[in-house]
Amino acid sequence: MRLLLQQRPDGHEAPRFVQLMLQPDLLGGWSLVRESGLIGGRSQLRREQFDDQAGAMAALQAARDQQLKRGFQLMFAEGSPQQPPSTAAPDPQDTP
Repeated sequence: MRLLLQQRPDGHEAPRFVQLMLQPDLLGGWSLVRESGLIGGRSQLRREQFDDQAGAMAALQAARDQQLKRGFQLMFAEGSPQQPPSTAAPDPQDTP
């Protein structure tokens, strides 16, 4: 899951952004990656490790809510916290 939040420009400097990403790691845990900075400038990258997806998702939602309270706006969201739908073939009895 990936979220991009941005502050409105005030006219004096480039707008700030925050990008939040959830990524599985190789050991079965999850990482919350936070990237923040000025658009077109330097950025800072921080990574937090979690044992399970639920803990990582709770931290992502808390970070998102904190940035929304600071005046950031959600510009882009990709992915979903739910599992993808099953790709199994449809049951032939269900078709008319």
